[in-house]
Amino acid sequence: MRDRFATLIAGRETRQPLQHLVGEVEFFGLTLTVGPEALIPRPDTETLVEAALVRFAQHGPTPCRIADVGCGTGAIALALASRLAGVQIVALDNAQGALALAAGNVRRRDLESRVRVVAGDLLTPLAPRSLDGVVANLPYVPDAEIDRLEPEVRDHEPRHALAGGPDGLGPLRRLAPMAARAVRPGGHVLVEIGAGQRGAAAGILTDAGLGPVESIPDLQGIPRVLAISVRG
Repeated sequence: MRDRFATLIAGRETRQPLQHLVGEVEFFGLTLTVGPEALIPRPDTETLVEAALVRFAQHGPTPCRIADVGCGTGAIALALASRLAGVQIVALDNAQGALALAAGNVRRRDLESRVRVVAGDLLTPLAPRSLDGVVANLPYVPDAEIDRLEPEVRDHEPRHALAGGPDGLGPLRRLAPMAARAVRPGGHVLVEIGAGQRGAAAGILTDAGLGPVESIPDLQGIPRVLAISVRG
């Protein structure tokens, strides 16, 4: 025990995230395995899960098919699958390390029958109108801001899971038209955004034919999630 404690202290002295040192994190009541291969799930993202639960719980008795785009550890997919009866979730990522973490967490939570982990670039593996919903926490940090982040994030979390291009909205620009094609009328699209991005992000979604856009704040009152009900 003393050696373990000394290892933890030494790791924190080099600003390694505590979650990496212990190998786990609690997210939406679930204990998940984490590592440097994927972004550590954060409380802000629970706002996205809560908003999605409200919308997809109203889907009705038929099976609901949702894509978790850029799934990382699988946190969002697993939180939804653990709360929504009958849901089928495709958890997509293009990073092999993240996919391995997500697959391990799916097995850990015994949710293999409801969550399928798939390698892919955003929604490219999925057919048009094949989904009832999309949830996404894509990279949204402007590239120039990454080097100003805390060392725990800047030096120990995967840069590809942070970097959103010059304004932080590059991945959303690619996802929005894909989501507009992939989601059936009556479905929902929900995306997490960074502070100060609400107006620009809403414009991207609207330009892709998605709207009207609802803004949902996190516990600090910061617009954190944009939600759209897809019309026919």
